[in-house]
Amino acid sequence: MKKHLFSTFTIGSAFFLYTFTGTAQTIYVSLVGNDKYAGTKQNPVKTFAKAQELARKTPSSQSVEVIFADGIYYLPETIKFTTADSKTAGAKITYKAEHEGKAVISGGSLLKLNWQPWQRGIYKARVPIQVEIDQLYINGKRQRMARFPNAIAGKNVFDTWELSHNTVPDTASNPLTQQRIATWKDPKGGYIHAMHNALWGDMHWLITGKNTDGSLQYEGGWQNNRPSAMHPLYQMVENIFEELDTAGEWFYNADEQTIYYMPAPNINLKTAKVEIVRLRHLIELNGSKQAPVQHVNLSGFVFRHTTRTFMDNKEPLLRSDWTVYRGGAVVYNGAEDCSISDCEFDQVGGNTIFVNNYNRRISIRGCYIHHSGANGIAFVGDPATVRNPLFRYGNQDFKGLDRTRGPKGDNFPEDCLVEDCLITMTGRDEKQTAPVHISMSHKIRVNHCSIYDVPRAGININEGTFGGHIIENNDVFNTVLETGDHGSFNSWGRDRFWTPEINETVPEVAKDSTMPFWDMLGPNILRNNRWRCDHGWDIDLDDGSTQYRIYDNLLLRGGLKMREGYDRIATNNIIINNSLHPHVWYQNSGDVFKNNIVFMAYRPALMNKSIAEDGKWGKELDYNFFVSDSENRSRYAINGSDMHSLNGNPLFVDAPKGDFSVEPHSLVLKLGFKNFSLTNFGVTKAALKAIAKTPEIPDINIQDEFISQKVGSTYQWLGATLKEPKGEELSAYGVGYDEIGVALTNISNNQLALKIGFLNGDLIQTVGEQKISNIQHLKEYLAKNVSTRAHTFFIIRNQAKVKINVNQALPLVSIKE
Repeated sequence: MKKHLFSTFTIGSAFFLYTFTGTAQTIYVSLVGNDKYAGTKQNPVKTFAKAQELARKTPSSQSVEVIFADGIYYLPETIKFTTADSKTAGAKITYKAEHEGKAVISGGSLLKLNWQPWQRGIYKARVPIQVEIDQLYINGKRQRMARFPNAIAGKNVFDTWELSHNTVPDTASNPLTQQRIATWKDPKGGYIHAMHNALWGDMHWLITGKNTDGSLQYEGGWQNNRPSAMHPLYQMVENIFEELDTAGEWFYNADEQTIYYMPAPNINLKTAKVEIVRLRHLIELNGSKQAPVQHVNLSGFVFRHTTRTFMDNKEPLLRSDWTVYRGGAVVYNGAEDCSISDCEFDQVGGNTIFVNNYNRRISIRGCYIHHSGANGIAFVGDPATVRNPLFRYGNQDFKGLDRTRGPKGDNFPEDCLVEDCLITMTGRDEKQTAPVHISMSHKIRVNHCSIYDVPRAGININEGTFGGHIIENNDVFNTVLETGDHGSFNSWGRDRFWTPEINETVPEVAKDSTMPFWDMLGPNILRNNRWRCDHGWDIDLDDGSTQYRIYDNLLLRGGLKMREGYDRIATNNIIINNSLHPHVWYQNSGDVFKNNIVFMAYRPALMNKSIAEDGKWGKELDYNFFVSDSENRSRYAINGSDMHSLNGNPLFVDAPKGDFSVEPHSLVLKLGFKNFSLTNFGVTKAALKAIAKTPEIPDINIQDEFISQKVGSTYQWLGATLKEPKGEELSAYGVGYDEIGVALTNISNNQLALKIGFLNGDLIQTVGEQKISNIQHLKEYLAKNVSTRAHTFFIIRNQAKVKINVNQALPLVSIKE
């Protein structure tokens, strides 16, 4: 016999009796419904808010399904779930589309406009209501604000330029020349967008007016936690009326309440659907640890139309290059056991899903996230839970350090899941973002996701706090398309033990070997993933990233970078056409690199600063297989590397088709390498798999392509060895790829270089008025100034510019025999 529960309530003058049984209660919503109805299938309600009101009247122990018929539901305001919406364990409430992908939750409005021709192919229409218009959609597609330079199909940086590390400024495309600004009658309300000078993300400014001399007044630039001047080339302005000059652009004159729009030839404005954006957030779940929102699920919806938030992206994250805005289309604040499944997020203006501070067991499954303005899915905790938090790249105060392990509280996301999601084209407006971003969180799992076509990393772990993350079975490629010095996977580890000067960190860790692990509650694991980054590293462990386990990964292009850090173990990985990039390792780092397949010699940077007295790198670099000649395998034998490694043909099963497993009689297997699955990367949901891209499989040339380059002459000066860092190697110095120079390496004690103020690893960029781009430039300067006793050097030290004045004559560069 079933137990029946009875509930009565009234709507208007009507009286309703609901009968609850052991099965879920169902409430129906339809655009042809009425909020005075009971919410039955025959008499559905019309709005999300009314359905939520009815659902709250059900017992907390009773499961409820709220089913939305097909159509677009324009929200008048953000839907906010609280503990009043929670269900107890064993029950749940699910808001779902009747047909997946057919019910749209919108933060915009539909406009009925009377378009009239204006001039130059531009139409105008008066908006009947007083609104702010941040974005305009025509027939479901977001249009561009009037801008300069105009977008060019196929370009990547701001849709205008190809990313080039050697491009010089082009006056014709510079939006901030005096001549161009003079053509703008009233630019107030316009925006300036610019890349970071070193391509570490982007920055944005709001134009507030003009000065009497015709220059711009503006505010902003706070969107990068290591700010710089605007990049000299990669700049763009938008929301400037005079720049409305190409199809698909628009401008809203708020004083006139008039939209000006230049339609493409295929757009019929008489029949076009015109939508604008109003809401910043669509759904919020607002609870706390003491009173969390529980068992609330969203399923099958399309979420669309949220405002851009790049000017609100102000909060610095811990010691990283990032700032963050704690919001998104869906925001979790204090929720437990809640989920989003099988939803599409289409062209939202800011972050897509933001999991903020205390949250437990939030799952996001089977979702398609695309063309978001900022992050895809962000997990960000509370800095107050971190001991000795620092918010800028820089030195740690070791004397006043709290030496207690772990966090101070639990106000952070934990035990959360992102699974079987397709995430692409995020970062449309904000470039220092990622499809999956993790900061001050614990035990986040990212499984079977396909991630590609994004401006920066595909997956970013902001710092070591608090570790325990598992990244597995993902397909991540076409990343770092608009930025530089990054990877498909990126992490920083600028935790309590870390400071930019390696010679300060190492002695502190020597006093207490547990120090690098104080902020981590467990290692981060990267396993069974496929990575490809053509503009950086496939995996980039940067600035002290510690306690990583990296195994059974296929790296297709950029290789594996390990900078500083402790206890990184990389085994059984396949690194195509590349190798390990060891950058600035600590003494006694405990790092292990073994049983891997690589294609070339290791690519070290500034390793002379950090190796132990016996010259050994890490705990063990051995038993690896080099798909190249024996010189590449043995090049770093002096550093205790690869005494048992082999080289030759690995006998891949079918490399052209991406099967880099090796034949049963391959020498690789004798080194301890084990074949792993190479067919199980990325999404598995049929609907997503059908539309997901996969990376291009690179060509390889086992016989000829990676014969090592012979080392040329070695130059010495002031007792230092001179080096010309190139390409990705410049990351070790923290400069952009166009900021080349000459590095001082291998300076031993009591050398003249130290006595006059230089340090190991300094990168000389200028001396006097001369730019030092290579050793020849330095030689030329010294030859011309052989009798000069006053020299001003500008160098890069610990990723910061430093001035050195030398008051003595300097010797010439010599060649070491």
